[in-house]
Amino acid sequence: MNKIDKQNTKPFYNTIIPGDWVVKPVGKAFEICNNLRFPISEEERKKIQGEFPYYGPTKIQDYINEYRLDGKYALIGEDGDHFLKWRVLPMTLLVNGKFNVNNHAHIIQGKDNLTEWFFYFFNNKELTPYLTRQGAGRYKLTKDSLQKILCPLPSINEQKAIVKVISTIDEVINKNNQLIAQKDLRKKWLMQNLLTGKKRLKGFCGEWKEYHLGEMFKERNETKYFDLPLLSVGASGIYPQSDSIKKDTSNDDKSKYKRICPGDIGYNTMRMWQGRSALSSLEGIVSPAYTIVSPNKNADSLYFSYLFKMPKLMNLFWRNSQGLVDDTLNCKFKDFAIVRISLPEMKEEQTAIAQVLQAADKEIQLLKAKTDKLREQKQGMMQVLLTGKKRLKV
Repeated sequence: MNKIDKQNTKPFYNTIIPGDWVVKPVGKAFEICNNLRFPISEEERKKIQGEFPYYGPTKIQDYINEYRLDGKYALIGEDGDHFLKWRVLPMTLLVNGKFNVNNHAHIIQGKDNLTEWFFYFFNNKELTPYLTRQGAGRYKLTKDSLQKILCPLPSINEQKAIVKVISTIDEVINKNNQLIAQKDLRKKWLMQNLLTGKKRLKGFCGEWKEYHLGEMFKERNETKYFDLPLLSVGASGIYPQSDSIKKDTSNDDKSKYKRICPGDIGYNTMRMWQGRSALSSLEGIVSPAYTIVSPNKNADSLYFSYLFKMPKLMNLFWRNSQGLVDDTLNCKFKDFAIVRISLPEMKEEQTAIAQVLQAADKEIQLLKAKTDKLREQKQGMMQVLLTGKKRLKV
């Protein structure tokens, strides 16, 4: 891989590209095949099921019984609100095979250039300046705007070489994500079987018994701990508010904020039936909207942190919550405490099950970290290869 020869460059917007690359508008470099689109109403989409994927601007939406297109195309969404609000979502798709596409995505196919080049280049490009306002607060990437956007184009051989490098990283990412999906299914299987006693770990054979949660936990309702750090409760657990990407919306007056300690479980009093609970490894204070439960000597809180995510338990929390409608339901400690569940008689079995599930979680976390690292590598590779800052030998 060679660096760009700065003596042989030319300007492209606010950067430079290799002098031997050409610049063409999308409408000249690629074919916009919108005449092949198959419009479909939401009502029709809900009715039809079938074998071939049906593509919208950002994802597969459904499946249908017949297909209108067959081949390799790049799709780019028309809906400008996706570009403005959800920048983390790529607005291009590379589709190869039989499929339908709705009328909210432009269909692109290469002429003398690779379809994949369009896909990768526009996956990495800021498109906000090209959006057109459509009515009150709506933005759209029109066909007219799209076909005028300038695109740098190396030789076809260099395009092939660059696409091969980036698509190879994509293949590794996809395989890793498939492995994550398999591990997720395995973890769900383990939870469904180990947390219900359908499968037993080696060395445990005693009968399970029914207990009230009030026999396993007591409420920690301690306030006015002004010297403790503010913690947030999220899907990934309990962590310092200073580490959160969300804006701190806590009250200046922290007198009613509740102390939580390592081993405690905090749950959203109004959302326990949605699985909004987490095990804490930290000491700090959390919003009064949370109920804090501390394990008794016969309870392994890590075990219960998994158990509380089970659909059957969440349904029990919903049934025991007080309120007229879902938005007003409250599962206070008195409601939590009367929930009856079947549990291993020995705490040691709780701990053993929790350790198996924790190991499964760590395995998934390592794989997700690998995917994140690969995506960073891909992003860096795209930034230098799609702009010609680094050149491949072809």
